Amino acid sequence: MLAAAVAATLASHGFRVHYAGESTTGVLSAALLSLSAAFSINLTPSHNPLEYGGYKFNAADAGPASSLVTRHITDAARALQREGYRPPLLPSTIDEVMATSVDITAFDSFAVWQDFVRRHRTVHGLDLDGAVATLAGRVDIALAVDCVHGASRLHIGRFFAGCDQVQVLRDEADVTFGGVAPEPSSANMAAVVDTLRGSGRKLAIGAIIDPDGDRVRFTDGHREISMNQFGAMAYHFLHQHKGRKGMVAKTVATSNLANALAAAFGEELFEPAVGFKNFKPVIDRAVVFFEESDGISVCGHTPEKDAYIGLLLALEMVLATGVNLGDYLADIERQYGAYFPERDGVAVTARGEELLRLLRGLERYRIGDRLKVGDEERAIAQLITIDGTKMVFDDGSWLMIRPSGTEPKVRFYVESRSAAGTGDLVAAAKKLLVETGVI
Repeated sequence: MLAAAVAATLASHGFRVHYAGESTTGVLSAALLSLSAAFSINLTPSHNPLEYGGYKFNAADAGPASSLVTRHITDAARALQREGYRPPLLPSTIDEVMATSVDITAFDSFAVWQDFVRRHRTVHGLDLDGAVATLAGRVDIALAVDCVHGASRLHIGRFFAGCDQVQVLRDEADVTFGGVAPEPSSANMAAVVDTLRGSGRKLAIGAIIDPDGDRVRFTDGHREISMNQFGAMAYHFLHQHKGRKGMVAKTVATSNLANALAAAFGEELFEPAVGFKNFKPVIDRAVVFFEESDGISVCGHTPEKDAYIGLLLALEMVLATGVNLGDYLADIERQYGAYFPERDGVAVTARGEELLRLLRGLERYRIGDRLKVGDEERAIAQLITIDGTKMVFDDGSWLMIRPSGTEPKVRFYVESRSAAGTGDLVAAAKKLLVETGVI
Protein backbone atom coordinates (compact mmCIF):
# COMPACT_ATOMS: atom_id res chain seq x y z
CA MET A 1 0.00 0.00 0.00
CA LEU A 2 2.82 2.40 0.85
CA ALA A 3 4.68 1.48 -2.34
CA ALA A 4 1.52 2.16 -4.34
CA ALA A 5 1.23 5.61 -2.77
CA VAL A 6 4.88 6.44 -3.47
CA ALA A 7 4.73 5.22 -7.08
CA ALA A 8 1.45 7.02 -7.80
CA THR A 9 2.72 10.27 -6.27
CA LEU A 10 5.94 10.19 -8.27
CA ALA A 11 4.16 9.33 -11.52
CA SER A 12 1.71 12.20 -10.97
CA HIS A 13 4.68 14.58 -10.77
CA GLY A 14 6.24 13.44 -14.03
CA PHE A 15 8.62 10.70 -12.88
CA ARG A 16 9.07 7.41 -14.67
CA VAL A 17 8.98 4.71 -11.96
CA HIS A 18 10.68 1.30 -12.15
CA TYR A 19 8.88 -0.84 -9.60
CA ALA A 20 10.98 -3.63 -8.06
CA GLY A 21 8.35 -5.11 -5.78
CA GLU A 22 9.83 -6.60 -2.63
CA SER A 23 13.61 -6.35 -2.92
CA THR A 24 16.76 -5.55 -0.97
CA THR A 25 18.71 -2.33 -0.50
CA GLY A 26 21.82 -3.67 -2.22
CA VAL A 27 19.84 -4.94 -5.21
CA LEU A 28 18.07 -1.58 -5.57
CA SER A 29 21.44 0.16 -5.48
CA ALA A 30 22.72 -1.93 -8.40
CA ALA A 31 19.45 -1.35 -10.27
CA LEU A 32 19.70 2.41 -9.71
CA LEU A 33 23.08 2.48 -11.45
CA SER A 34 22.10 0.06 -14.19
CA LEU A 35 18.95 2.03 -15.05
CA SER A 36 20.68 5.43 -14.68
CA ALA A 37 17.91 6.45 -12.30
CA ALA A 38 17.79 9.65 -10.29
CA PHE A 39 17.21 7.97 -6.93
CA SER A 40 15.75 4.88 -5.26
CA ILE A 41 13.23 4.50 -2.46
CA ASN A 42 13.04 1.50 -0.17
CA LEU A 43 10.24 1.27 2.41
CA THR A 44 11.73 -0.81 5.20
CA PRO A 45 12.46 -1.14 8.91
CA SER A 46 15.89 -2.45 7.85
CA HIS A 47 17.30 -4.57 10.69
CA ASN A 48 14.79 -3.24 13.23
CA PRO A 49 11.35 -4.45 14.36
CA LEU A 50 8.21 -3.73 12.33
CA GLU A 51 7.38 -0.45 14.08
CA TYR A 52 10.66 1.09 12.88
CA GLY A 53 9.45 0.97 9.26
CA GLY A 54 10.80 3.98 7.38
CA TYR A 55 11.72 5.64 4.09
CA LYS A 56 15.23 4.85 2.78
CA PHE A 57 16.41 7.23 0.07
CA ASN A 58 19.49 6.65 -2.11
CA ALA A 59 20.60 9.40 -4.48
CA ALA A 60 21.90 9.06 -8.06
CA ASP A 61 25.30 7.70 -6.98
CA ALA A 62 23.40 4.69 -5.50
CA GLY A 63 24.92 5.17 -2.06
CA PRO A 64 23.21 6.22 1.17
CA ALA A 65 22.09 9.82 0.83
CA SER A 66 24.05 12.48 2.68
CA SER A 67 22.68 14.05 5.83
CA LEU A 68 22.10 17.26 3.86
CA VAL A 69 19.66 15.43 1.55
CA THR A 70 17.86 13.40 4.21
CA ARG A 71 17.53 16.49 6.43
CA HIS A 72 15.88 18.36 3.56
CA ILE A 73 13.41 15.51 3.00
CA THR A 74 12.62 15.36 6.71
CA ASP A 75 12.18 19.13 7.06
CA ALA A 76 9.95 19.31 3.97
CA ALA A 77 7.77 16.45 5.20
CA ARG A 78 7.36 18.10 8.62
CA ALA A 79 6.43 21.40 6.95
CA LEU A 80 3.68 19.65 4.98
CA GLN A 81 2.36 18.11 8.19
CA ARG A 82 2.32 21.47 9.97
CA GLU A 83 0.41 22.98 7.05
CA GLY A 84 -2.27 20.29 7.36
CA TYR A 85 -1.49 18.78 3.96
CA ARG A 86 -3.68 15.83 3.02
CA PRO A 87 -2.65 13.72 0.02
CA PRO A 88 -5.21 12.95 -2.66
CA LEU A 89 -7.02 9.63 -2.54
CA LEU A 90 -4.65 7.16 -4.18
CA PRO A 91 -5.11 3.57 -5.42
CA SER A 92 -4.51 1.11 -2.60
CA THR A 93 -2.55 -1.53 -4.53
CA ILE A 94 0.39 -1.34 -6.91
CA ASP A 95 -1.58 -3.30 -9.54
CA GLU A 96 -4.24 -0.58 -9.53
CA VAL A 97 -1.57 2.09 -9.86
CA MET A 98 0.16 0.33 -12.75
CA ALA A 99 -3.17 -0.13 -14.52
CA THR A 100 -3.73 3.63 -14.52
CA SER A 101 -0.22 4.88 -15.38
CA VAL A 102 2.09 4.06 -18.28
CA ASP A 103 4.95 5.66 -16.33
CA ILE A 104 5.17 2.79 -13.83
CA THR A 105 6.67 -0.51 -14.97
CA ALA A 106 7.67 -3.59 -13.01
CA PHE A 107 11.15 -5.04 -13.50
CA ASP A 108 13.23 -7.98 -12.22
CA SER A 109 15.61 -6.25 -9.83
CA PHE A 110 17.57 -9.38 -8.86
CA ALA A 111 18.30 -10.22 -12.51
CA VAL A 112 19.65 -6.68 -12.87
CA TRP A 113 21.85 -7.25 -9.78
CA GLN A 114 23.23 -10.51 -11.21
CA ASP A 115 24.08 -8.80 -14.49
CA PHE A 116 25.69 -5.89 -12.61
CA VAL A 117 28.01 -8.26 -10.70
CA ARG A 118 28.93 -10.10 -13.92
CA ARG A 119 29.74 -6.89 -15.79
CA HIS A 120 32.10 -5.69 -13.05
CA ARG A 121 33.98 -8.94 -12.54
CA THR A 122 37.16 -7.49 -14.08
CA VAL A 123 37.19 -4.83 -11.35
CA HIS A 124 36.44 -6.79 -8.16
CA GLY A 125 37.50 -10.24 -9.38
CA LEU A 126 34.42 -12.07 -8.09
CA ASP A 127 32.97 -14.73 -10.38
CA LEU A 128 29.29 -15.18 -9.55
CA ASP A 129 28.47 -17.85 -12.12
CA GLY A 130 31.72 -19.74 -11.66
CA ALA A 131 31.44 -19.87 -7.88
CA VAL A 132 27.82 -21.06 -7.94
CA ALA A 133 28.60 -23.71 -10.60
CA THR A 134 31.53 -24.99 -8.51
CA LEU A 135 29.36 -25.14 -5.40
CA ALA A 136 26.71 -27.15 -7.28
CA GLY A 137 29.30 -29.86 -7.92
CA ARG A 138 30.65 -30.01 -4.36
CA VAL A 139 28.83 -32.51 -2.16
CA ASP A 140 31.25 -31.78 0.71
CA ILE A 141 29.97 -28.22 1.30
CA ALA A 142 26.88 -27.29 3.31
CA LEU A 143 25.40 -23.81 3.02
CA ALA A 144 22.61 -22.39 5.15
CA VAL A 145 21.09 -18.92 4.87
CA ASP A 146 18.60 -17.43 7.33
CA CYS A 147 16.46 -14.72 5.71
CA VAL A 148 14.57 -13.83 8.94
CA HIS A 149 11.41 -13.48 6.78
CA GLY A 150 12.97 -10.62 4.83
CA ALA A 151 13.27 -9.81 1.12
CA SER A 152 16.29 -12.08 0.61
CA ARG A 153 13.93 -15.08 0.84
CA LEU A 154 12.85 -14.18 -2.73
CA HIS A 155 16.41 -14.20 -4.10
CA ILE A 156 18.50 -16.87 -2.37
CA GLY A 157 17.04 -19.74 -4.40
CA ARG A 158 17.89 -17.89 -7.62
CA PHE A 159 21.32 -16.88 -6.28
CA PHE A 160 22.22 -20.54 -5.74
CA ALA A 161 20.24 -22.04 -8.62
CA GLY A 162 21.15 -25.71 -9.09
CA CYS A 163 22.79 -26.06 -5.66
CA ASP A 164 20.78 -28.72 -3.85
CA GLN A 165 22.84 -28.50 -0.65
CA VAL A 166 21.68 -24.95 0.14
CA GLN A 167 19.16 -24.69 2.98
CA VAL A 168 17.11 -21.51 3.43
CA LEU A 169 15.70 -20.76 6.88
CA ARG A 170 12.83 -18.46 7.85
CA ASP A 171 11.85 -17.99 4.21
CA GLU A 172 8.13 -17.41 4.82
CA ALA A 173 6.56 -13.97 4.44
CA ASP A 174 6.03 -12.42 7.89
CA VAL A 175 6.02 -8.64 8.32
CA THR A 176 6.53 -9.08 12.08
CA PHE A 177 9.74 -11.07 11.47
CA GLY A 178 8.55 -13.70 13.93
CA GLY A 179 8.39 -11.09 16.67
CA VAL A 180 12.16 -10.62 16.95
CA ALA A 181 14.47 -7.71 16.20
CA PRO A 182 15.66 -9.21 12.88
CA GLU A 183 19.28 -8.10 13.02
CA PRO A 184 22.25 -10.36 12.32
CA SER A 185 23.05 -11.38 15.90
CA SER A 186 24.37 -14.34 17.85
CA ALA A 187 20.90 -15.14 19.19
CA ASN A 188 19.32 -15.04 15.74
CA MET A 189 22.16 -17.15 14.30
CA ALA A 190 21.37 -20.21 16.47
CA ALA A 191 19.25 -22.02 13.86
CA VAL A 192 21.96 -21.65 11.23
CA VAL A 193 24.56 -23.10 13.60
CA ASP A 194 22.33 -26.09 14.39
CA THR A 195 21.69 -26.70 10.70
CA LEU A 196 25.37 -26.70 9.81
CA ARG A 197 26.40 -28.90 12.71
CA GLY A 198 23.85 -31.49 11.64
CA SER A 199 24.91 -31.48 7.99
CA GLY A 200 27.84 -33.88 8.29
CA ARG A 201 29.72 -31.99 5.54
CA LYS A 202 33.45 -31.24 5.61
CA LEU A 203 32.95 -27.55 4.84
CA ALA A 204 30.13 -25.32 6.01
CA ILE A 205 29.04 -21.75 5.27
CA GLY A 206 26.26 -20.14 7.29
CA ALA A 207 24.84 -16.64 6.93
CA ILE A 208 22.06 -14.57 8.45
CA ILE A 209 20.74 -11.61 6.45
CA ASP A 210 18.62 -8.76 7.78
CA PRO A 211 15.21 -8.07 6.15
CA ASP A 212 16.33 -5.43 3.65
CA GLY A 213 19.46 -7.39 2.76
CA ASP A 214 22.19 -4.87 3.51
CA ARG A 215 23.68 -6.62 6.57
CA VAL A 216 25.11 -10.12 6.88
CA ARG A 217 26.92 -12.18 9.51
CA PHE A 218 28.64 -15.53 9.05
CA THR A 219 29.41 -18.79 10.81
CA ASP A 220 30.99 -22.10 9.90
CA GLY A 221 28.93 -23.88 12.54
CA HIS A 222 31.69 -23.55 15.13
CA ARG A 223 32.94 -19.98 14.99
CA GLU A 224 30.76 -16.91 14.48
CA ILE A 225 32.32 -14.26 12.28
CA SER A 226 30.96 -10.73 12.51
CA MET A 227 31.83 -8.02 10.03
CA ASN A 228 34.67 -6.85 12.28
CA GLN A 229 36.56 -9.99 11.27
CA PHE A 230 34.91 -10.74 7.94
CA GLY A 231 35.66 -7.31 6.48
CA ALA A 232 39.36 -7.82 7.26
CA MET A 233 39.18 -11.34 5.80
CA ALA A 234 37.62 -9.91 2.62
CA TYR A 235 40.45 -7.40 2.35
CA HIS A 236 43.06 -10.13 2.82
CA PHE A 237 41.32 -12.36 0.27
CA LEU A 238 40.93 -9.71 -2.42
CA HIS A 239 44.43 -8.32 -1.86
CA GLN A 240 46.36 -11.60 -1.53
CA HIS A 241 44.27 -14.13 -3.49
CA LYS A 242 42.68 -11.92 -6.15
CA GLY A 243 45.56 -9.47 -6.56
CA ARG A 244 43.43 -6.37 -5.95
CA LYS A 245 45.90 -3.89 -4.50
CA GLY A 246 44.87 -0.72 -2.74
CA MET A 247 43.53 0.78 0.46
CA VAL A 248 41.00 -0.60 2.92
CA ALA A 249 38.18 1.55 4.31
CA LYS A 250 36.46 0.84 7.62
CA THR A 251 34.51 2.88 10.14
CA VAL A 252 36.23 4.12 13.26
CA ALA A 253 34.21 1.75 15.45
CA THR A 254 35.45 -1.33 13.58
CA SER A 255 38.14 -3.80 14.64
CA ASN A 256 41.78 -2.86 14.09
CA LEU A 257 42.53 -6.21 12.43
CA ALA A 258 42.13 -4.49 9.05
CA ASN A 259 44.53 -1.77 10.27
CA ALA A 260 47.15 -4.44 10.90
CA LEU A 261 46.64 -5.90 7.42
CA ALA A 262 46.93 -2.51 5.72
CA ALA A 263 50.15 -1.78 7.62
CA ALA A 264 51.60 -5.17 6.66
CA PHE A 265 50.65 -4.70 3.00
CA GLY A 266 51.99 -1.15 2.91
CA GLU A 267 48.56 0.18 1.94
CA GLU A 268 46.51 3.19 3.03
CA LEU A 269 43.73 3.05 5.60
CA PHE A 270 40.60 5.22 5.46
CA GLU A 271 38.76 5.36 8.79
CA PRO A 272 35.73 7.70 8.85
CA ALA A 273 32.88 8.16 11.31
CA VAL A 274 30.18 5.50 11.62
CA GLY A 275 27.83 5.43 8.62
CA PHE A 276 28.26 3.86 5.18
CA LYS A 277 27.71 7.24 3.51
CA ASN A 278 31.07 8.33 4.92
CA PHE A 279 32.92 6.03 2.48
CA LYS A 280 31.96 8.23 -0.49
CA PRO A 281 35.41 9.91 -0.79
CA VAL A 282 37.16 6.56 -1.46
CA ILE A 283 34.44 4.51 -3.12
CA ASP A 284 36.50 4.09 -6.30
CA ARG A 285 39.82 3.55 -4.52
CA ALA A 286 39.18 1.21 -1.58
CA VAL A 287 39.46 -2.51 -2.31
CA VAL A 288 36.82 -3.18 0.32
CA PHE A 289 34.82 -0.95 2.64
CA PHE A 290 32.90 -2.19 5.65
CA GLU A 291 31.38 -1.15 8.97
CA GLU A 292 31.06 -2.80 12.36
CA SER A 293 27.28 -3.31 12.00
CA ASP A 294 27.65 -6.09 9.40
CA GLY A 295 27.70 -4.01 6.20
CA ILE A 296 30.19 -4.47 3.34
CA SER A 297 30.84 -3.65 -0.31
CA VAL A 298 33.84 -3.83 -2.66
CA CYS A 299 35.44 -1.73 -5.36
CA GLY A 300 33.61 -2.30 -8.63
CA HIS A 301 30.31 -2.98 -6.92
CA THR A 302 27.94 -0.35 -5.48
CA PRO A 303 28.61 2.30 -2.81
CA GLU A 304 25.87 0.69 -0.69
CA LYS A 305 26.31 -2.15 1.78
CA ASP A 306 25.11 -5.41 0.26
CA ALA A 307 24.67 -8.76 2.03
CA TYR A 308 24.76 -10.59 -1.29
CA ILE A 309 28.24 -9.40 -2.24
CA GLY A 310 29.32 -10.52 1.24
CA LEU A 311 27.76 -13.93 0.62
CA LEU A 312 29.62 -14.25 -2.69
CA LEU A 313 32.87 -13.28 -0.96
CA ALA A 314 32.36 -15.96 1.71
CA LEU A 315 31.67 -18.62 -0.92
CA GLU A 316 34.74 -17.71 -2.96
CA MET A 317 36.92 -17.67 0.18
CA VAL A 318 35.97 -21.24 1.06
CA LEU A 319 36.30 -22.48 -2.54
CA ALA A 320 39.71 -20.82 -3.00
CA THR A 321 41.26 -21.73 0.36
CA GLY A 322 39.66 -25.14 0.86
CA VAL A 323 39.07 -24.42 4.54
CA ASN A 324 36.19 -23.14 6.64
CA LEU A 325 35.88 -19.42 7.34
CA GLY A 326 36.92 -19.89 10.98
CA ASP A 327 40.11 -21.66 9.91
CA TYR A 328 40.90 -18.97 7.35
CA LEU A 329 40.43 -16.32 10.04
CA ALA A 330 42.65 -18.27 12.44
CA ASP A 331 45.41 -18.36 9.79
CA ILE A 332 45.19 -14.58 9.40
CA GLU A 333 45.24 -14.08 13.18
CA ARG A 334 48.32 -16.27 13.56
CA GLN A 335 50.16 -14.12 11.05
CA TYR A 336 48.90 -10.63 11.90
CA GLY A 337 47.63 -10.90 15.48
CA ALA A 338 44.27 -11.59 17.11
CA TYR A 339 41.69 -8.93 17.94
CA PHE A 340 38.61 -9.39 20.12
CA PRO A 341 35.89 -6.78 19.49
CA GLU A 342 32.53 -6.38 21.25
CA ARG A 343 29.74 -3.82 21.11
CA ASP A 344 26.65 -3.02 23.13
CA GLY A 345 24.35 -0.16 23.97
CA VAL A 346 22.36 1.26 26.86
CA ALA A 347 18.98 2.98 26.73
CA VAL A 348 19.09 6.59 27.95
CA THR A 349 16.50 9.17 28.95
CA ALA A 350 18.56 12.19 27.90
CA ARG A 351 17.95 13.37 24.36
CA GLY A 352 19.42 15.75 21.81
CA GLU A 353 21.57 18.55 23.14
CA GLU A 354 21.25 17.36 26.75
CA LEU A 355 22.74 13.98 25.84
CA LEU A 356 25.54 15.59 23.83
CA ARG A 357 26.31 17.87 26.79
CA LEU A 358 26.63 14.88 29.11
CA LEU A 359 28.87 13.03 26.66
CA ARG A 360 31.12 16.07 26.40
CA GLY A 361 32.18 15.14 29.93
CA LEU A 362 34.53 12.64 28.28
CA GLU A 363 36.52 15.55 26.84
CA ARG A 364 38.35 15.92 30.15
CA TYR A 365 40.49 12.90 29.26
CA ARG A 366 43.81 13.58 27.53
CA ILE A 367 46.53 11.50 25.93
CA GLY A 368 48.71 10.13 28.72
CA ASP A 369 45.88 9.96 31.28
CA ARG A 370 45.41 6.58 32.91
CA LEU A 371 42.16 4.65 33.15
CA LYS A 372 41.36 1.63 35.31
CA VAL A 373 40.54 -1.35 33.08
CA GLY A 374 40.01 -4.51 35.06
CA ASP A 375 42.80 -4.78 37.59
CA GLU A 376 45.21 -2.64 35.61
CA GLU A 377 45.67 1.02 34.82
CA ARG A 378 46.18 1.73 31.15
CA ALA A 379 47.52 4.90 29.59
CA ILE A 380 45.56 6.58 26.80
CA ALA A 381 47.89 6.53 23.77
CA GLN A 382 45.47 8.07 21.24
CA LEU A 383 42.16 9.93 21.29
CA ILE A 384 39.90 9.91 18.21
CA THR A 385 36.91 12.24 18.32
CA ILE A 386 35.51 12.19 14.77
CA ASP A 387 32.49 10.24 16.06
CA GLY A 388 31.98 10.27 19.81
CA THR A 389 35.10 9.47 21.83
CA LYS A 390 37.50 6.62 21.09
CA MET A 391 40.28 5.94 23.59
CA VAL A 392 43.14 3.79 22.29
CA PHE A 393 45.31 2.43 25.11
CA ASP A 394 49.01 1.70 25.21
CA ASP A 395 48.48 -2.07 24.76
CA GLY A 396 46.49 -1.59 21.53
CA SER A 397 43.11 -2.19 23.14
CA TRP A 398 40.43 0.51 22.87
CA LEU A 399 36.94 1.62 23.80
CA MET A 400 34.60 4.00 22.03
CA ILE A 401 31.40 5.74 23.14
CA ARG A 402 28.94 7.51 20.82
CA PRO A 403 25.21 8.32 20.72
CA SER A 404 23.10 6.11 18.46
CA GLY A 405 21.85 7.79 15.31
CA THR A 406 18.63 5.73 15.16
CA GLU A 407 17.58 4.84 18.72
CA PRO A 408 17.41 6.48 22.19
CA LYS A 409 20.64 4.74 23.16
CA VAL A 410 24.30 5.36 23.73
CA ARG A 411 26.47 2.77 22.00
CA PHE A 412 29.87 1.61 23.10
CA TYR A 413 32.42 -0.44 21.23
CA VAL A 414 35.50 -2.13 22.66
CA GLU A 415 38.38 -4.24 21.42
CA SER A 416 40.87 -6.23 23.45
CA ARG A 417 44.00 -8.05 22.34
CA SER A 418 42.95 -11.04 24.46
CA ALA A 419 39.67 -12.94 24.69
CA ALA A 420 39.49 -12.35 28.44
CA GLY A 421 39.97 -8.60 28.19
CA THR A 422 36.76 -7.56 26.41
CA GLY A 423 34.66 -7.84 29.57
CA ASP A 424 36.96 -5.46 31.42
CA LEU A 425 36.72 -2.91 28.60
CA VAL A 426 32.91 -3.16 28.55
CA ALA A 427 32.86 -2.56 32.31
CA ALA A 428 35.19 0.43 31.90
CA ALA A 429 32.95 1.93 29.20
CA LYS A 430 29.85 1.58 31.40
CA LYS A 431 31.74 3.17 34.30
CA LEU A 432 32.54 6.17 32.09
CA LEU A 433 28.86 6.51 31.21
CA VAL A 434 27.98 6.54 34.92
CA GLU A 435 30.75 9.05 35.59
CA THR A 436 29.40 11.46 32.97
CA GLY A 437 25.81 11.10 34.23
CA VAL A 438 24.53 9.45 31.03
CA ILE A 439 23.35 6.45 33.07
